[in-house]
Amino acid sequence: MARSYLGEFEHLILLSIMRLGDDAYGVTIRREIERHTGRSVSLGAIYPALDRLEEKGFIDSHVGEPTPTRGGRAKRYLQLTPEGLDMLVRTRVIIQSFWEGFEPSSETGMSS
Repeated sequence: MARSYLGEFEHLILLSIMRLGDDAYGVTIRREIERHTGRSVSLGAIYPALDRLEEKGFIDSHVGEPTPTRGGRAKRYLQLTPEGLDMLVRTRVIIQSFWEGFEPSSETGMSS
């Protein structure tokens, strides 16, 4: 049975693709995650995750035109599929349901 939620890193990647729109490719996804989380992310972690997400049907990709600034290499652009957006929404609902009834407390960690 397939998971009905996303892991944290997959979630961050899909959210980045959603936020970046037409400018979503490996480097911009990494920057978006780093900007919002403050943690360093390697492209070596991004690309295998993108491959897995595409295999699961959560994203589609297409290769752009080669550019001189990239030494003639083309960018692989990503976009969410309807299934990817649905998975983001389902994961958000699950996470929000866990937070219901709890407020962070510096004294006890969590309280109800």
